[in-house]
Amino acid sequence: MQRKTLTAVIVTGASVAAMTMNTMAWAHGDVAPQAVDTSALPTLEEGDWLLENPWRDPEGENWAAAVKVGASGYNQNCARCHGLEAISGGLAPDLRYLEADEFGDEWFLERFRHGYTQNGITKMPAFGDLLGQEAAWAIRTYIETRPDDGALDDHDDRLHDILGELQAMNGQGGEGANAALDEYREELKTIAAEVGTASGAPRADSVASRAAAALDGSEKNLDETVEILTIGLSAAQ
Repeated sequence: MQRKTLTAVIVTGASVAAMTMNTMAWAHGDVAPQAVDTSALPTLEEGDWLLENPWRDPEGENWAAAVKVGASGYNQNCARCHGLEAISGGLAPDLRYLEADEFGDEWFLERFRHGYTQNGITKMPAFGDLLGQEAAWAIRTYIETRPDDGALDDHDDRLHDILGELQAMNGQGGEGANAALDEYREELKTIAAEVGTASGAPRADSVASRAAAALDGSEKNLDETVEILTIGLSAAQ
């Protein structure tokens, strides 16, 4: 599958930035930014903002927390205009394709910090001073880890099978059941590693990766894993 980028979708060449600014006319208007709980993340130095996403590395200790915090922040402040799971309905650019690189970070920060006004009308409020850069980079991490279109297609049947098999295991215990859950977790990790991002970020946050992270062998987390798969696979239809 050939990966698109946000700049390729909008236009190519030196006029990208100017044309992007003119096309981003979403009606965020007077919606007040909602505070984001970033207590699960380290505090970044006050003053100058970082120029690159500090939590992009999926092997870093803060990646998973950044995705989770960013998901909450995105849903509270961005989904209304940019769509659930960052999938645009067409009125605003599809942020999944904003490249996970220095250019994408620069573009994101400009929008996040300063907002966008057209003909005296606020199309997007400035979030920077209100939410801070911890929230900014968390939301950025969440956005860039969205799976590409069709990234789960090859695994859809197997994921549905796993869901059914895990549902059938509810209430079962013992070493045999725990060993089976270990095998499911490893299989989900393998599937998750094959899911590509739309942005080119090194790892996707997908229903497979979320399910694998939740599945630790306990009955409570088996229920959570079933719920993650049920909701995630349903949303993907």
